[in-house]
Amino acid sequence: FLPVRLFKILELKSIPNSLVLKRMTSSGTSGQAVSKIFLDKSTAIAQSKVLARIVSSYLGKKRVPMIIVDSPSVLKNRSQFSARGAGILGFSTFGSKKIYALDDKMQLNIALIQSFLKEHKGQKIFIFGFTFIIYQHFFKQLLEKNIHLNLSKSVLIHGGGWKKLESKKINAVTFKNKLKALCNIKNVYDYYGMVEQTGAIYMECDYGFLHASVFSDIIVRRPNDFSVANVGEKGIIQLLSVLPKSYPGQSILTEDEGIIFGEDDCKCGKLGKYFKVIGRLKNAEIRG
Repeated sequence: FLPVRLFKILELKSIPNSLVLKRMTSSGTSGQAVSKIFLDKSTAIAQSKVLARIVSSYLGKKRVPMIIVDSPSVLKNRSQFSARGAGILGFSTFGSKKIYALDDKMQLNIALIQSFLKEHKGQKIFIFGFTFIIYQHFFKQLLEKNIHLNLSKSVLIHGGGWKKLESKKINAVTFKNKLKALCNIKNVYDYYGMVEQTGAIYMECDYGFLHASVFSDIIVRRPNDFSVANVGEKGIIQLLSVLPKSYPGQSILTEDEGIIFGEDDCKCGKLGKYFKVIGRLKNAEIRG
């Protein structure tokens, strides 16, 4: 495996510069080094195809109306994407008609959302955003304005940004309960993924576990000697993906801790290894 930190220090790519289609960066806080990932056409296509395969089991095969809980300014530069921009672009392929819930000042556009919901009344609506942004700029602004939206037919998929919520004592259960109380939204799914392995995301099931797809794998290693941890034992997460061809991202040792709970026997019926992420390693670089 390669330690994920290497992508911040070096420009790792397996293709000549002339074949680089787009460059993606991770979501580091200002002043910190970010990972730089270089995609060629075939890797980018493979990533979007696999993302579609994984997410369609939650949304169905047809595109549905979509609310993106972010500002359109995140996608300004099309040749260079942050993790946020890459996430929005990847998931927006599932939207038939799309709106951005926030303006450039990160204020909620209530009128736009309400007219969109009215227009698509009775239809399944896909809501996507980053965990912290959904909580801070969607949930909290609705709460302050005492607005209750009926999102009972919606599917909300969110990822990243848990670190900022942990300091506010918000965990996954609290997050779901608060959204359900305010918007009657029942289908809320987290996902785990990283810009270093875009496409091969690990989606949450109805029992709160993250699942490896057929395109990826997870190994948990003991921090003292990197030996493979047992089922139920905490360790450092190593992620494997068949997708990267334009850069050496097939096997990455992350800076996250996790526990694998089993394989092929989750109550939800999905196959593959299922696991939970505990958090970042204590001595790892603090990120935004």
